[in-house]
Amino acid sequence: MVPQQENGWKLEVLHNIKFTRARGNTDVATPSADEPTYCNVHYSKAQRPGSKQPAASNRRSGVTSERVALLVLSVLLAAAVTALGVTHEACPRCEDGWEPHGGKCYFFSSVTSSWDQGRRQCILMRGDLVVINNREEQRFLVSRLRGKMDTLEDRFWIGLTDSKKEGEWLWVDDTRLDTSLTFWRLKEPDDWKGPNPDEEAYPDGEDCVRMGVEDLKSWSDGSCESHHKSICEKPEKA
Repeated sequence: MVPQQENGWKLEVLHNIKFTRARGNTDVATPSADEPTYCNVHYSKAQRPGSKQPAASNRRSGVTSERVALLVLSVLLAAAVTALGVTHEACPRCEDGWEPHGGKCYFFSSVTSSWDQGRRQCILMRGDLVVINNREEQRFLVSRLRGKMDTLEDRFWIGLTDSKKEGEWLWVDDTRLDTSLTFWRLKEPDDWKGPNPDEEAYPDGEDCVRMGVEDLKSWSDGSCESHHKSICEKPEKA
């Protein structure tokens, strides 16, 4: 074996040569026709000293693996975001029969009852009679009632009463009525105690508030024992 250097590579060359001399001639080595000569040559290359080729290959393999991993992660993330979007859109903000508006859900009853009975029904549905906080909410309710009234005389109970103390109007959440934000009809409230053409007389007066759709100013006080439809409200689902 003869070690050799070739362009920085170490070559190991192994020669295995067998010769036989022809009979009668001892000066020249020639192959015998009866005994063929053969030659085995073996070459082996050692890695060039200081070569970084395998390391470069490993690095390329590592970069490729990282790209594949990032691609898979991106696809999974996109799928998750899409699924969340679909879930959010499919999830109703209000239960069946309730209408969403301004972060709240509203229920417009189709049966009549006293003020107390109407409120109990709202509470059973995890809500309460509506508390009107601003003009925009009042406008929304008036617009919705137009399609829910059987006659123009239909009225809907709201969560406002002065049954605890005459003239002190409180909402069902115990907040006091803002006198700068009211929607009373002309000459209302009047606490009328005598009989109306369509009602019997109520000696206790009119301590509960109902609304209709005449215009934005549609509140009127009435006897809490009168039978009207009701408007319930509760927060939208989180």
